[in-house]
Amino acid sequence: MNHHPLIMVISKMWRTLSRLVQSSSRSRRHINPSARDMLQRLKTSTGLYPNLSLHTSNSVHNAEPRSTLDIIKTRISAAGPLTVSEYMSTVLTNPAMGYYMKKDVFGKQGDFITSPEISQMFGELLAVWIIHEWTQMGSPTPFQLVELGPGRGTLADDILRVFNQLSKIPEGALSLHLVEISPKLSSMQAEKLTNGGTADDINSTRGKDDDVRGNPYRSSSSKTGVSIHWYDALSKVPRGKCTCYIAHEFLDALPIHKFQRTDSGWREVLVDTNDDGPGELRFVLSAGSTPSSTVLIRPDEKRNHVEVSPQSGIVVEELSDRISNDGGMALVVDYGHTGDKEDTLRGFKEHRLHDILDDPGTADLTADVDFSYLEHTTGEEVSTFGPVPQGQFLQILGIQERLKMLLHQASPDQQTDLVSGYRMLVDPAQMGERFKMWAMFPHRTDNYIPAGFPP
Repeated sequence: MNHHPLIMVISKMWRTLSRLVQSSSRSRRHINPSARDMLQRLKTSTGLYPNLSLHTSNSVHNAEPRSTLDIIKTRISAAGPLTVSEYMSTVLTNPAMGYYMKKDVFGKQGDFITSPEISQMFGELLAVWIIHEWTQMGSPTPFQLVELGPGRGTLADDILRVFNQLSKIPEGALSLHLVEISPKLSSMQAEKLTNGGTADDINSTRGKDDDVRGNPYRSSSSKTGVSIHWYDALSKVPRGKCTCYIAHEFLDALPIHKFQRTDSGWREVLVDTNDDGPGELRFVLSAGSTPSSTVLIRPDEKRNHVEVSPQSGIVVEELSDRISNDGGMALVVDYGHTGDKEDTLRGFKEHRLHDILDDPGTADLTADVDFSYLEHTTGEEVSTFGPVPQGQFLQILGIQERLKMLLHQASPDQQTDLVSGYRMLVDPAQMGERFKMWAMFPHRTDNYIPAGFPP
C-alpha cells in the first residue's frame, strides 16, 4: 500500500475517533542466522539464560541487605567481579530493592519520561497502526495485544480506548496481556486500566505453582470490558492466537555484556569493588576470554568496544517464533543504532545523567538497542522492517492531522501542552530522530510493506 491511500484510510479513522483531549499534560528479508546459533551456544554452555523470565534469582537477598550496593559487594566477595549484565540485573530488578521493583520511576517526579506520557497522540497513532495492520491481515479473531514492560499502563490504556472506538472486533475477541515483573508497576497498571482498581479489588491469581503452569499472576477487565492478564515472563503468554506485540522502551533496559578489544584479544568489562580510589565500585577487564566474549562477539566485528544484550536477542527470537507460527506482528520502539555505536551504557536520575556505578539502585540504567543484532537473531522466520525514525513514522501516520483535530477543542493551556508534546515526539533534535521503530511480520509473497515504513 503506498502512502497516499494510507493517509486517506487513517484520516477517516481520525474523523471517527473522539476529539476528546485526554489530558492537558503527560509526564515518557534475508537474515544471517549466526546470531541465533551464538545465543543457543551461550545458553547451553554457560547456563546464564535458562529461560525467558525477566527477573533475577532470589538467592542474593535472603540475608536482607541494607542496600543494593551491599548485595553487589557480597556477590563480588563470594564469586569475584560481576559481568555488566549481572550488575544491571541486580541493580534494576533484584526483588528486594531493584530500581524498577518498588517505586514509580516515570514522569516529572521520576527519572525519565516516555512518549506515551508526553502526549495521548503517541498511543492513539500506535493503536491506529495496529488496527490498520490487523485489518490488512483479514481481522482474525481472537486477537491478543501483548505489551512488554507496560510502565504505568498509559500506552495500553490509549490503545484500548482507540480500539473501543474504531475497531469492529467482536465482543470478547480482544484480550490484553502485560509482561511485568514489578509489583509496584503492575498495581499502577491495574489502577489505570481498570478505572481505579487496585491489587485488593481485582482477581489476583498468583500461586506457588504459577511458574509451572504458566498462569497469569493477576487478571481483571478493562474499563471497556477487555480481559487483562499479567505475567512475569513472555514465555507464559498464551500462544496459538494472532497477536500484536509492543515493546516500547523495553529492550534498552535489559542487561548487556560489554567487551573491549585488546592486543591479546577480546576481554569482557566487569564490575569489581574499588579499594584504592574514589567510589566503592570500578570497571575492570577480565584477565582472559570469558564464555560470553567467546560466543557473543561476531568474527567480522570492526568496533573496539561492543555491547551485546543476549536477553534482548532471546526475547526477539521468541517473538519471531510466535509470529511465524501463530500470526501477528511486533513493533519495537526504542532508541538505538544499527551496529555502529560503541559505548552507550548510561545512568539517569531525576532526568540527568548519573554515574553508572554510583549509589546503585537509585538510578535507571539503559543502553542503546542494537537493531542489527536483533535482525540477526530473527533468523529467516519473519520479515523485518526498519528501523525508521519515530518522527518520520508518526508523520506518515498523520500526527499533524490528529494534532489539528485536538487543538480545535482544547483550552489555551491544553493547546500549549499539545503542541509541546507534538514537537517532542517528532522534532529530530528531541525524540523524533533518536527513537526508532522496528517491526516484525510473517513472511508474505506480495512484498507487503506495513504502514509507517517507507519502501
